[in-house]
Amino acid sequence: MDGIDVPQYFICPISLQIMKDPVTVMTGITYDRESIEQWFLTAKDTTCPVTKQPLEGDFVLTPNHTLRRLIQAWCTANASNGVDPIPTPKTPLDRTHVLKLIRDLGVAQLCQKTLQKMEAFCRYNERNRKCMVDAGAAKAIVFLIIRCFKENKSCGVEEALRVLHLIWSPTPEMKILFQENYNFIDALTWALGCETENHVATRTNAVLVTKDVVGVASPNLLERLKFEFLNGLVRTVREKISQAAMKAALYVLIEVSPWGRNKWQMIEAGAVFELIEMELENPEKKMTELIFCLLGHLCSCADGRAQFLGHAGSLPMLSKRILRVSNTTDDRALHIISLISKFSVTNEVVLEMLSVGTVSKLCMVLQADCAKYLKEKARDILRLHSKEWNNSPCIAVYLLTRHPR
Repeated sequence: MDGIDVPQYFICPISLQIMKDPVTVMTGITYDRESIEQWFLTAKDTTCPVTKQPLEGDFVLTPNHTLRRLIQAWCTANASNGVDPIPTPKTPLDRTHVLKLIRDLGVAQLCQKTLQKMEAFCRYNERNRKCMVDAGAAKAIVFLIIRCFKENKSCGVEEALRVLHLIWSPTPEMKILFQENYNFIDALTWALGCETENHVATRTNAVLVTKDVVGVASPNLLERLKFEFLNGLVRTVREKISQAAMKAALYVLIEVSPWGRNKWQMIEAGAVFELIEMELENPEKKMTELIFCLLGHLCSCADGRAQFLGHAGSLPMLSKRILRVSNTTDDRALHIISLISKFSVTNEVVLEMLSVGTVSKLCMVLQADCAKYLKEKARDILRLHSKEWNNSPCIAVYLLTRHPR
């Protein structure tokens, strides 16, 4: 579309893009429906964005059919110049229609087709998603997923989880629905292990919904999570279901790791070993930060540190990442080394830190342009075992001349 002059009255004043579904407010200004509806959702009061005039509480958005036809005709005429056609907008979803869709979820023959319709409405615009939430679609879908779990029927579960994730909104109603919903956690545990025809999509959507739910769940629920649930998340990481699933699984595991019982169960599921294996494959920066954050939590207990040190690649991997990824990773890496140096150290570990370059990296932190508190952490670790390390040429200068014991 470069070089094409778009008529100014085709442009939405909010998005500054060609309008797909022009609607006019009572002030006479026309906007794209999705943009103006999003404006009203986020604005503190209902005023016209252009004129700043207040709009009455029962105002309506009047479709501007004439302008839409002009835009469509112009797009068709300029298709050869790279202008995409504008389809005729669908009729906006209303509460009555949503309630009918919810009723159809209870009919076995219509359930899957209804979920597909709901997904199409959700993907169309934010207004449809809000309409579905307001009409109680989330509650109906949760009951459907729980019913599928209890009857061990996986048909429609993938679509139901996807729709629930699409319409997710941390409203007070959603919080009430999920705060103490142990049955739904059991259903998600079941979905995490589902071997359906498209098990990758099912399990990915199960993890994404799990991440949503954990964000609003009560402390009572989070501290009573079962081993099967946490093991399902660790298995998601191990089996590399998808990038989205692995990242969401790490978020959830981090969120629930402050509870000691959860931490122990993750370690029992082999989380520390799997995280090290995952990091050895050189994932993206954000994934590395999540891995190191979770490792920091799990290494706060003796079993976690034992599992960490039991992996031959743990200390070399940790040392290699310092000063190469981000301050967040450096902070967690030094935290883990500090925990090991204080509570799980043996002569073998001390010598291994020297041989694999951990000690060298700690010295590099002292010289690097990084945060002062990171330098202090590195200095404290070096002081802990200065007797064992003082013959190493890479640290003698720092321990003997700059940091008196």
